[in-house]
Amino acid sequence: MMKAVKRLSAALAVAAATVGATAAQAQDYPTRPIQVFVPFAAGSASDVVTRIMLNKMATSLGQTFVVENRPGAGGNTGTALGARATPDGYTLVMSTVGPLAANKTLSKELGYDPQKDFAPISLFAILPNVIVINSKLPPKTLTEFVAYAKAHPKELNYGSVGVGSSQHLAGAYFEQVTGTQLTHVPYRNIAGYTPDFIAGQVPLGFQFLPNVQGLIKSGDARALAVTSNKRMTALPDVPTAAEAGIKDYETFGWLALLAPPNTPKPIIDKLYKALADAVKDPAVSTRFIEQGAEPVAPGPDELKKFIASETVKWQGIIRKAGIEPM
Repeated sequence: MMKAVKRLSAALAVAAATVGATAAQAQDYPTRPIQVFVPFAAGSASDVVTRIMLNKMATSLGQTFVVENRPGAGGNTGTALGARATPDGYTLVMSTVGPLAANKTLSKELGYDPQKDFAPISLFAILPNVIVINSKLPPKTLTEFVAYAKAHPKELNYGSVGVGSSQHLAGAYFEQVTGTQLTHVPYRNIAGYTPDFIAGQVPLGFQFLPNVQGLIKSGDARALAVTSNKRMTALPDVPTAAEAGIKDYETFGWLALLAPPNTPKPIIDKLYKALADAVKDPAVSTRFIEQGAEPVAPGPDELKKFIASETVKWQGIIRKAGIEPM
């Protein structure tokens, strides 16, 4: 009996020491630069918005963030690196709807479990898709466009940056909600899409604002709606899809910051506070809006629930669209 008591006392002492060490570690954190994997190319919308936020977080935390771009496999490659990193707060990952939700259905093998292999910190940006058509097409409103598309099944091409991308899935979802039949044209990068859009060969898009802002300003593109539940700050005169007459159609890109599993909660809390303070900053918010992003900071628990709900949503859409796993 006495031996059992001694063993229990020793175990409790070790646990108390561990908690004390973790608390001290969190209090001092961070004492050196923090690495952040971004699973997309430098200069992409997600990369630019992430760097804007991290630069502000660095000011409040007193340490720099070192961004390492690791594109590949639709974002899976760089995201997987974050799942396998040491859980000490010095390696984080920014990831998105693809690697954290849609790719669970789109990919035969992820190499990680989005719902188990990360410690969520928070969403920090929402990027609505903008439904644009070539301004030479007759429709002036979204409902007019739906009628036009139904009268021209499979004749209207829409471009994206690849199979399974946010733009592709937004188009596939639009077909399901509206009963239209469109034709998807994937590109390696957005630069190839722009001249084809202007020429009228691919006159439709479900794009992030930076990809089509120049086309809208030049008059080559007509913005029919945004796909979020609120109007975009950068496009206040463009209605939401619901306002434009298409109910139950909501889709958007999103950016989230995560840590490896088992990262101490005090460190997660410290990072979340820095993130929330950063996206509330007026200068950061202004720069987000310029990139077509809306700042948010709901927190770790909300991010965990959101990833689960997005996984279920996109699984149904992808399977209904008949998109084969890659």
